[in-house]
Amino acid sequence: MTLINRRLAIALLATAASIGAIAPSFAQNQAVTVALDWTPNTNHVGLYVARDQGFYKDAGLDVEILPYSDTAAGTLVSNGLAAFGVAGVGFYSQHAAGADLKAVYAVVQHETGRLVYNANRTDITSPKDLDGKTYGGFGSAWESALISSIIKADGGQGNIETVTLGTSAYEALANGSVDFTLEIVTWEGVKARLVGEKQGAFKYSDYGVPEQHTTLLVSSDEYLANNADTAKAFLAATQKGYAWAADHPEEAADLLIAANPDALTDRELVQASLKELVDGHYLRSEDGVIGRIDPAKNEGIGKYLFENGILKDGNGAALTAVPDFSTYASNDYLPN
Repeated sequence: MTLINRRLAIALLATAASIGAIAPSFAQNQAVTVALDWTPNTNHVGLYVARDQGFYKDAGLDVEILPYSDTAAGTLVSNGLAAFGVAGVGFYSQHAAGADLKAVYAVVQHETGRLVYNANRTDITSPKDLDGKTYGGFGSAWESALISSIIKADGGQGNIETVTLGTSAYEALANGSVDFTLEIVTWEGVKARLVGEKQGAFKYSDYGVPEQHTTLLVSSDEYLANNADTAKAFLAATQKGYAWAADHPEEAADLLIAANPDALTDRELVQASLKELVDGHYLRSEDGVIGRIDPAKNEGIGKYLFENGILKDGNGAALTAVPDFSTYASNDYLPN
């Protein structure tokens, strides 16, 4: 087992057997664990609603939302230490490298990522103007390829300087230490607006990057094969949680804060973020789709990652054949 820190491994050891899926039959009070991709935020609201409104309990499930750690949720899932996890586009890289992962729920129906810069920068009017400038990054495998492809799509060279800053990238952007960064429009973008930081932004899909589901719930083929009924019950209740949040955004925001009082201390931000997720048709699309993964979006972002050399095998070599991306995701465990 790799990358599992000692503290987390000890905390999760007792639950590993319950999600290891020995019995395929469904049982009442079935234990299910979910790993987060970040500290609690509005992308996770449906999980907390389903838990605290009793949707999981009504489905016969005992769901534990694991605390965020420095181990990726996909790593926990593929190593059998969580039944489900919240993941982003990095899930595709993990899958390509051999991790047992499958996307089973689309948390958002539209792309929420943006490339942002301070609006007072008169020297930045389109992505090609970012050539030679400094990017405040987060250390993920696909960032430089993403930004380079966006700049090239606008006619630039795609050459940038990168400093890895993590969450402090937003402070660095605000004080001018870096020229641009990436953010989630429904969280950091909302926060910037609330504190009066004026930003310019480039949407990925306006510059050659396929529209995607930015945030997903993933499981593993092993877990799904041995716990199909439990997985279906979990996803049905989760979908109900996100639908309830979309219908009751203010109440859902307060519920999320109550569940995470230490992590979520800015009620205005949480309320405004959830409103953005609802009004922007991220949690539920304009035509009412919630939770379902669009096969075309799955295929599109997968091929983009492949064509840009981001997908690598277990030895670190770029894939030479296009994967069958239909094996990366499934809607089979969602309600019809």
